[in-house]
Amino acid sequence: MSQVEVGPDKKAHAILLRKSSSNKMALKEKVVQIYEVFFQGEDPSAGNSNFWDEFFLLKVNIAYIENEFEKMSGEALLVLKDNLNMLFYRAVETLKEENPIRVVNALYTLSALINGIFKKNLGDFGFDVINLLIGFDSAESVMQCLVESLNAILTGEYSISLKQQVLKFLQVLATAADNVSQNTLLEYILINSVFESLLQILSNSISRQILGHDAVLLLTLLVQYRKYESANQYIVKLSIVDDELALTGYAQVVHSALSDFNNKFRNRNAEQQNGWFSALASMVGNMFVADEKQISGVRADDAVLLSLYEAIHLNRNFITALTHTHTPSTPTTPPSSPTLSQSTPPLEKASPADVAVIETVSQPTNLLVTFLEYASVVMQDTKDTTRYSNAKLCLVILTCIAEDQYANSLMHDVNMNFRVNLHRMPMRHRKVKVANNIPSRPLVCALLDLMVEFTMSHMMKNFPIELYLRCLGITQRVLCYQKKCRVRLQYPWKELWTALINLLKFVLSHESLLVKKHTNIFHLASKVVNIFNLFITYGDTFLPNPTSYDELYYEIVRMHQVFDNLYSMALRYTTSEGGDSKDLAARLTNHLLNIRAIINHFTPKVDAWAADNQLASLTEEQVLEVVKSNYDSLTLKLQDSLDQFERYSEKPRENSFFTQLVRSIVLDVRKTTGHYLTVKQHDVLQDVVALSE
Repeated sequence: MSQVEVGPDKKAHAILLRKSSSNKMALKEKVVQIYEVFFQGEDPSAGNSNFWDEFFLLKVNIAYIENEFEKMSGEALLVLKDNLNMLFYRAVETLKEENPIRVVNALYTLSALINGIFKKNLGDFGFDVINLLIGFDSAESVMQCLVESLNAILTGEYSISLKQQVLKFLQVLATAADNVSQNTLLEYILINSVFESLLQILSNSISRQILGHDAVLLLTLLVQYRKYESANQYIVKLSIVDDELALTGYAQVVHSALSDFNNKFRNRNAEQQNGWFSALASMVGNMFVADEKQISGVRADDAVLLSLYEAIHLNRNFITALTHTHTPSTPTTPPSSPTLSQSTPPLEKASPADVAVIETVSQPTNLLVTFLEYASVVMQDTKDTTRYSNAKLCLVILTCIAEDQYANSLMHDVNMNFRVNLHRMPMRHRKVKVANNIPSRPLVCALLDLMVEFTMSHMMKNFPIELYLRCLGITQRVLCYQKKCRVRLQYPWKELWTALINLLKFVLSHESLLVKKHTNIFHLASKVVNIFNLFITYGDTFLPNPTSYDELYYEIVRMHQVFDNLYSMALRYTTSEGGDSKDLAARLTNHLLNIRAIINHFTPKVDAWAADNQLASLTEEQVLEVVKSNYDSLTLKLQDSLDQFERYSEKPRENSFFTQLVRSIVLDVRKTTGHYLTVKQHDVLQDVVALSE
């Protein structure tokens, strides 16, 4: 291992390594010899009172320590317990020192010990990691000392590099076990909290730029610990935070990560659309196009999305941060990525795609704007398990937002208009147009556009019914708010009605397949029908004008065959033997009552008017005229609970989903952190050396 020399400690190095030569290979071999003595169960510090001071000046060989653990049996580890306890204790004590080299190496040593122990399948040997690493008798005091030292570094006048190293170590600790809730070491991080330190980082605009992502990620991981089993103080504390600076900082960290994703997606698309070769490839590709194309390969970030979910789900104050408006001064992509200034030509020479990017980046924005764009990307391709999970979490987040009264008031505020760049999936029957001149509208319009787009673009053999149910639930919640608060939104509602009718068409066309695979397909149809019932029963309170209400009736009458066929299908299943399907089909027939009344009332009158005027077909204006003149004789039944919905609850319905999601995130974070500790070790040591001189 290489030696790091810092001022007055050069003598200490000479004492410890007096028998070795001065070249780096000899130094490495000497350190490995020290490790070998340690793993043989001997005490390398015996007879040398300065050993530990000198030992933590040496660069840690993480790989060697972890490999030694891998080679050892459970019995051998038990024999080594006293040495492990001693090394862990000495590393924790070293964190109190002022010398940053010793502190960094102590953190690396602790990381290697934790990784090494947790990689063993301890269940086979019947001993506990706490006892093996720290010792039961001293665990509480040692872990208290450890957390106190970590908090002191995170909140004190220390280098950013050292603070980042502390956060990386805490990530190692939090992700040591595949299942966060089985990591008993986290009990001590609950007892001795780092929450306030993380909040302080997020409140500071300077430290947040470098440390914010790690701080938010760590907080999100700690929130997951036994969240369904016992009281987790991180959940409690996050739910009551009202510090505007901290919440805004948290939101800006998430905003930055999602913006980076959006920028990479735009850049990737721009690259694919430029050049003659791309045009040729596109032409050839269209000859063999599948039903749905894969979206550009930009990896979604589950961890960031989970961070956003926890903040919105737990803390109502976060809604303010979610909609906090700012104008981006610079692109949020990291230096290694192509930025707007590097990749975008002057405006007069820019392509339509580049113009759209320039306009989007220069406009006022907020986290919700960025998240809606992000969701429009990841919700395109749901065939892959990871993408499906990401899309589901997007819809869960949007459900929480759509249920919140304050969020709805902000989204519907006509004085808070934004341009939201929603991306649309390439499909056979349509070409994706670059969105030029994106209108500035209340945010709820973009939300509804997103729901319409999802509805239109996911009618496929592998039908994502759960995502459709969530999509319809979000639409229902928005309409319920509009009905309750009598908000008349200027929105092209016909696009929503058309999408919903097309969805019913798809269900009818694939009835046999869908009924076999999804017992709740009737529930899906009922949700679609009840959205129409909301418009029929309460549309006069929230549709923008009487003409919109007339157009609703026109669409129902025009597409009466779809509703007639849906009623016939439901009626067939009400006489079947199947229990669940039978009950759900019966409910669907009841929900269709008013729609059938409209069809049965207006269709004969339209036909009679056409016969009286000797017309084979009528224009839309003529049908609307018949509708307007025959409202008085229409009788509808007032249906109950149309404006009510079951509020979202994570427990117990979503326990399994989040458990699997967190497990996946843990594995990703562990891999990323391990790579950082290995690759960046030399850079970190150089940084702390430079700052200590």
